[in-house]
Amino acid sequence: MFSSALYHELRATLRLAGPVVAAQLAHISMSFVDTVMVGRLGPEALAGVALGHTVFFFFAIMGMGMVRAVGPLVSQAVGAEAPAAVGRSARQGLWLAGGLGVVILLILSNVEPVLRWTGQGPAAIEDATTYLDAIRWGILPFLGFAALRSFVEGLSRPLPVTIIAFIGVGVNIGANELLMFGYWGVPALGLAGTGWASTIVFSALFGLLALFVYHTEPFSTHGVFARLREPDLPTLQELVRVGAPMGASRGVESSLFMVTTVMMGTLGTTALAAHQVALQCAAFAFMVPLGIGMAGTVRVGQAAGAQDEAGARRAGGVAMGLATLFMAGTAILFWTLPRPIVGLYLDLANPGNTEVVALAVQLLGVAAVFQLFDGLQVAAHGALQGLKDTRVPMGIAVGTYWGIGLVTGYLWGVRGGGGPEALWWGLVTGLAAASVLLLARFHHQVERAVEEEAVPTASNGSAPAAASMEVPVAEEKSSG
Repeated sequence: MFSSALYHELRATLRLAGPVVAAQLAHISMSFVDTVMVGRLGPEALAGVALGHTVFFFFAIMGMGMVRAVGPLVSQAVGAEAPAAVGRSARQGLWLAGGLGVVILLILSNVEPVLRWTGQGPAAIEDATTYLDAIRWGILPFLGFAALRSFVEGLSRPLPVTIIAFIGVGVNIGANELLMFGYWGVPALGLAGTGWASTIVFSALFGLLALFVYHTEPFSTHGVFARLREPDLPTLQELVRVGAPMGASRGVESSLFMVTTVMMGTLGTTALAAHQVALQCAAFAFMVPLGIGMAGTVRVGQAAGAQDEAGARRAGGVAMGLATLFMAGTAILFWTLPRPIVGLYLDLANPGNTEVVALAVQLLGVAAVFQLFDGLQVAAHGALQGLKDTRVPMGIAVGTYWGIGLVTGYLWGVRGGGGPEALWWGLVTGLAAASVLLLARFHHQVERAVEEEAVPTASNGSAPAAASMEVPVAEEKSSG
């Protein structure tokens, strides 16, 4: 029987996840657009973008994970009715974004020798470097946007970010077309064009959100830009303390895909191009369970704060069930319609794409299995964050992603001669192990976490990172 409590939990989770999923889909749509449009340049260009894109976003995602610490600091300040701390946290988030951006920019400017050391093909290195030389300048606005987004969401107002993100998709399409292929006197920049287009989009996103924050209440009342020249070391230190584990966790997962991409590059241009297509498909689908997992963090955290063990279990179970159910649907699509899906990225009628298409179709078959475990593990991770359990899950991530996934892929795919499919089966083994262990960890920790939540969150200053989003709890209270 479908209980009233379960129904209301399902409804609340879906309402909470909606705007977050929409924003995430808008962001990943930009990568989708890049891959589709670069596919028109041929498999070699697609392979180069795969390598460059993976390197850029490995560092960008780690930096974003740290900068996103603005969210919990802002939400805690709101809860404590400390408006001065709200603006201060956002300002120092911009300082942190700037410092991290400069460091990452320097790394990306000197990454070519590392790519050569990993054994990548000369053509792929040249194309990746061309792409990175352009997109690296977008890292500063990328991280600045992440800081302001965390501030806005910390005030429980996520809709402006979603709207601006979809504007970015339109700008990305136009900038790609103009800069890659050349119109109205603008030279065709080819592969470099998509990198410069991304830099333009990141700058536009940051600029639009900065203007919104500056001119629109209630954001403008916090004076984020009023004293921007004044660094506040204690607040910066707090941001680093909170954000470092968040960035490290994102980096561990990102490195699984980055290193797999690097290993794929040693197998040739065809393998790298096919990998990019399959990975983009999986990444696009992943945005939905990621948003559901964020909602699960809030729902589990609320129940734990209310010392409601059954509610916490139910919230985590609903989030994991929804994420897995959605990924089961995408897995069926990957199994039954692989060629039409690959056709979104590559011209199926072009004889030059035959080998890449065939391999991408095979990888989508593996990705179908990959999807199920990926959805479950991200939702389980979100549920554990709701319990404020982060250290052990990070250890699980290191052990499963690196110790199982990467090792299996390398021994089977590279050393054992299993090829691209074996590298993807390595991803599956790592994610499968992570999902099982994280699920077990959640059920083991619920009772303990609920008991430890007897001290109110506001008093210990450790609210869940996603607790900044609005949650419709009044409805549940009235329903009994």
